[in-house]
Amino acid sequence: MPPPPPRRGPAVAWNVLAGVLMIAYPMLVYLGMTRWSSRTVALGLLCVLLPVAAVRMQHGGAGALRGLALIPLVTVAALVLGAVLDARGLLLVVPVAVNVLLLATFGSTLRRGSVPMIERFARLADPGLSPPKMRWCRAWTVVWCAFFLLNGATALVLALAASLSWWTLYTGLLAYVLMGLLFTAEWLGRRRRFGRSRRAARTP
Repeated sequence: MPPPPPRRGPAVAWNVLAGVLMIAYPMLVYLGMTRWSSRTVALGLLCVLLPVAAVRMQHGGAGALRGLALIPLVTVAALVLGAVLDARGLLLVVPVAVNVLLLATFGSTLRRGSVPMIERFARLADPGLSPPKMRWCRAWTVVWCAFFLLNGATALVLALAASLSWWTLYTGLLAYVLMGLLFTAEWLGRRRRFGRSRRAARTP
């Protein structure tokens, strides 16, 4: 008798939890640092993020997606240093590190012989992509790399030179709005240029 397939439910739940915590990270930092010291905030966030990071790293990822599994680990490392050194700046550079990891993850898929990241997502809906669609996906992977570069640079400038309120506004709200707009623009542009995917067309 073959072994039962691995249960994906817990892994998905931990991934969702990790994503929610990373999205909420800027607001949690803001709420904490307006009341307590950097060390106290770092220790409090560690109590929440450390178990999530441990489970996330245990499940890991495949291929280029493995880089995304490092995001909670890098966050925990910054928090540990922030707690030890009582350094406010180490808590604020986490969004910069996240963008660097995303840039490296997306950029690594642009190597010759690799499948661009946007093409991997597009193939979930249309496994039989045509050459024009593949070129489109490669171009948009480059666009996302440029976004992560500019987004990380903006977060770094705000961490170094702006107030905590401006840092929180951008990293906790505006950056996600920009990501949503870019994602929507790519999706709508692909549908307008290439039409509905084969899988969607077969759906009654």
